[in-house]
Amino acid sequence: MSVEELRNRVRELEEELNKLKKNAEGVGRAKITHMSGEVVDSNPYSRLMALKRMGIVEDYEKIRTHTVAVVGVGGVGSVTAEMLTRCGIGKLLLFDYDKVELANMNRLFFQPHQAGLSKVEAAAHTLQFINPDVTFETHNYNITTMDNFDHFMERIKKGSLTEGPVDLVLSCVDNYEARMAVNRACNELGQMWFESGVSENAVSGHIQFLIPGETACFDCAPPLVVASQIDERTLKREGVCAASLPTTMGIVAGMLVQNVLKYLLNFGQVSFYLGYNALVDFFPTMKMRPNPHCDDNWCRKRQAEYAEKKANEPVEEKKEEKEEEVVHEDNDWGICLVDDDAGEASVEGAAQITGLAEGITLAYERPAPTSADSGNTVEVDNTSLDDLMAQMKAI
Repeated sequence: MSVEELRNRVRELEEELNKLKKNAEGVGRAKITHMSGEVVDSNPYSRLMALKRMGIVEDYEKIRTHTVAVVGVGGVGSVTAEMLTRCGIGKLLLFDYDKVELANMNRLFFQPHQAGLSKVEAAAHTLQFINPDVTFETHNYNITTMDNFDHFMERIKKGSLTEGPVDLVLSCVDNYEARMAVNRACNELGQMWFESGVSENAVSGHIQFLIPGETACFDCAPPLVVASQIDERTLKREGVCAASLPTTMGIVAGMLVQNVLKYLLNFGQVSFYLGYNALVDFFPTMKMRPNPHCDDNWCRKRQAEYAEKKANEPVEEKKEEKEEEVVHEDNDWGICLVDDDAGEASVEGAAQITGLAEGITLAYERPAPTSADSGNTVEVDNTSLDDLMAQMKAI
């Protein structure tokens, strides 16, 4: 048998296998019990509904009314979409323009027989089988192009189950341009969103909750990343692609979905920034205020709206309570208390951030502002005192 005949035979076998799988999935889907609020063993979602009886959430079944958009269905995005599907989310909008490759098989989601399909098509096909109660909407395009960006904004604005705005946008993309596109869309629409990412060395990651006007947007300052304690120069090599670990991606996806559930179902405390360093199992967290000189005009507009809203809120009268001074006989271990705001960073101008939490660094250094943007600032050079004295003597 020739090579070409072998290839044709392999294609025929693959087609037959896909048909068998589709038939099996159809049978399995027919047997799935639809979601019910009753906490009984026959209900596949009983353990989720039990969260209400345990007092964790007020009404877990409200998850079915919410809509979430997932941008980027890769290592983090695909697992995020699967977790939300298993949690019974009402609707998922999936955006991506890549195809499934065999290199993606280290992920926790895609399967070899899906190679060649678009990621959104493969994801929707798998997720519908997992939970047919969820509504899926897929878009196989690049959101950074002009036409696609307009459609992307329109779906965020009208893509929910009630044809209104989605509840959250989750950015799970792996490039700066796409993150900036999500940032611009959410700033213009006043849409809350989560940003997430995994480092190229696959040993650190993070999630960040962004509220236009209240927190720093993605354009306010260089992105925050978790310091990996590895020489970054060893990571980028010619002919070597970024590393990828299903463990790190699964952990970041879990942190992301956990905070999505806390926000949607109103329990616990949502993290504004939560990092992960796999080398030492370190989880830094902090909150960053917006930059009043942000390059994004929609961000500055949302900041003004938020400031006006805070100014119009009634002032609560605080009762002065005299705290009893705690006196310790000794303090051999040098223990001291710190202020609760120690983990909150501010953006000063457009160049740097102060007050970063331990273990967090900037992805890159933003260039200093031009003279047109610097206002009344004074440029300072690095001339030494001896050089200045020598220049004065020469006058």
